[in-house]
Parts: sequence; structure tokens; C-alpha cells
Amino acid sequence: MFKYFPSNYVWNLSVDLAIEMGARIGEIEEMCAPLQDAAKQSDAAGTKAFRETWSRMADKLCELAAEDESRGRMISAGDKYGRASTYYLTAERLQAHGAEGREALYRRFLDVFVKSIKLAGENCERVEIPYGDAHLSGLYVRAEGASGRAPILVQVNGLDSTKEMKYRVGLPRWLAQRGVSSLVIDQPGTGEALRLHGMHAVYNSEVWASKVVDWLETRNDIDPKRIGLEGVSLGGYYCPRAVAFEPRFACGVVWGANHDWRDVQQKRLQREGSFPVPHYWEHVRWIWGAKDQDDFMRIAESVHLDGVLDRIKVPFLVTHGEKDSQIPLHWAQRTYEQLVNSPRRELKIFTGREGGVQHSSFDNSANAGAYIADWVAEALGGRTSL
Repeated sequence: MFKYFPSNYVWNLSVDLAIEMGARIGEIEEMCAPLQDAAKQSDAAGTKAFRETWSRMADKLCELAAEDESRGRMISAGDKYGRASTYYLTAERLQAHGAEGREALYRRFLDVFVKSIKLAGENCERVEIPYGDAHLSGLYVRAEGASGRAPILVQVNGLDSTKEMKYRVGLPRWLAQRGVSSLVIDQPGTGEALRLHGMHAVYNSEVWASKVVDWLETRNDIDPKRIGLEGVSLGGYYCPRAVAFEPRFACGVVWGANHDWRDVQQKRLQREGSFPVPHYWEHVRWIWGAKDQDDFMRIAESVHLDGVLDRIKVPFLVTHGEKDSQIPLHWAQRTYEQLVNSPRRELKIFTGREGGVQHSSFDNSANAGAYIADWVAEALGGRTSL
């Protein structure tokens, strides 16, 4: 794990995630060098300083990108807008719920991200999936070299990630190379669903996952018999739960297991384990729509997989980093042990030899992501060689 701020796990996590999304080390240095003192301050003061330096770099990149556009250099402009959107998102993710200007910063990030993929000509299309009176937003990435209906892996967020983060880390691109399409969504409690539509997380993830499958079945470029589901971090709970209760999924993958999130919350009350974001308790109450801390802990009681996983009758891959600072390794082992009716269950622990040992491999996603992409290609009928 790259530790720019030796005493601040949350900030190191954010920096490492930005690097995984394509940040440049010179820009990281320029943004972070002034923040050593701020990293030791309270969440409120520290995150404000973090936002200022990261937003300033993003603003500068947008100015440079506009200059490229004026010269007709659209590919270069798209690349700069792409990094700018990563820096805006990284700054927004650390802010407290209700912090002044947070929503405006998030909307700025969305606009710049869309501009980046358009100008760079990336294989990525924004889609909207009907859900209640609103919609779930997603990023659709087409399989490369596919003729006819392609297999697809739906990918869902954890507690505080977004569809754009998961897209930039690279799994959709690695899958496309293997003949598998991707749909990365902001499910209730994350991304646009939470920030712009007020959709809170629900423990019964099959409610929204089934709507996504309904939508995919209407498309003539997707094989409805080859729809898989992957979840990262808290998605390590959402994904198995959805696959257990939605039989149309053909396989499941967790990138960082999360078997018993209620236990994790009890441990965090005792300051055991690392928090993923500042303002943690305020953050989780917002995500789950809890009135107060007691209400949140009551909701968390339902967020576990005991008594659920024996319903899964499709191939399932459980992955975990051996040095995960947030979720103990034994929860990955518990998930694997309870997949008793999966015809092809696998537990893959990422070690120091291949990297990706931290939570959901945020310290080094390349080898871990390739392993997952290969497994999915084999499970859904893609390819693992050209």
C-alpha cells in the first residue's frame, strides 16, 4: 500500500484509488505535498484542505483540456478531462454529507467525466435503467469482437464507490478484451442514486438487481442466459444476496468479501478496523437513510449472509486480500464455506506475490482484476486469449 500520509489511512486509501483510476504521480505530488499538516487535523478541516488542492489541479487540467479542444486535439483533451474527473471525484468522496458545495462538485465531476469519454472515444456509454419513479444510471461497455449476443457482467459499488470509479479501475476494459460486456451501475445508496435521487441502500439487494436483469433482457446485444454479477467491498454483501434470490444470474463474483457487515459495524464502534471515509457514522446513516445511530445499528442487523448462500446454484468466485485492513479474511472464508450448492465455487486470496493484498485490491488492482476477468470469461463463455 502506497502511504503518502503515514498516519491517515483514509487519505492513503483515496490517493491509492486515484492512482488505480489513472492519476499521475507528478500531479499526486503537487496536490498532496501541501497537505501533510492537514492530514493530521480533524475531518472537517482536513477534508476542506484536501478538496482545495485536488479541485485546483482538476480545474487546471480542464483549462489545459479546453486549450487542446481549441486546437482540435480532442484525444488529448479527453485524457486531461478524464484525470480531472478523477480528481474532482476523489475530493468529493471525502466531504461530509451536506457539506457546502458538495453536490455542485459532484455534478461538475459528472459533466467532466462524460466529456472525457466522448472526446477520447472510449468504449463507454451512459445508460439509464427504469427504477420506480426514477432510474438507475449505469456505464455500458461493449465486448470487443463479439458477434451476436454477448455475455455481460453487471458490476455494483461498495459503500462509498461510484460507477465511474469502478470503470476507471479497469475491470470493464479487461472484460471487453475477453469478449464480455459490462454494465457498471450506481445502485441505491451509491453514486447518482443516492446523491441526486435520494435512493438509500436496502439490505435486500435483489429488489434492484432484478430490475437490472429485466432491462438487460430487453437488449438484443446481450445473451440473457449469460448475465453475471460482481460486487466490490460492501458489494461483497450485495452481490451474493442478489445472486441468491435472483436465479437469472449465471455467476457471481465478490472483489473483497463482506459476509457479516453487522459485525463490522460493532467492531468499528470499538475502533477495530480501518474506516473507509471520513465522517464515517454520519456517512453510513446517510447511505442507509437512518434517523439516528440506534436506527442505523438496527438496519445493519439485516446486512449479513448467514442462511442465504445455500440458495446459490451457479458458479461463484470469492476473492480477498490477505492483508485487508477493513474486513477480516475469515469473512471471505465464511462466504466460501456456505456456498455449498454452487457447482463451481472458488476462494482466491491475493497475496504479496501477486499484489492486491489490501481491501478489494485497491493497492494494486491489475493482477487481481485480470484473475477475476479470466474467471468470468471462463464462466460466461468469453475468451482468455486472442
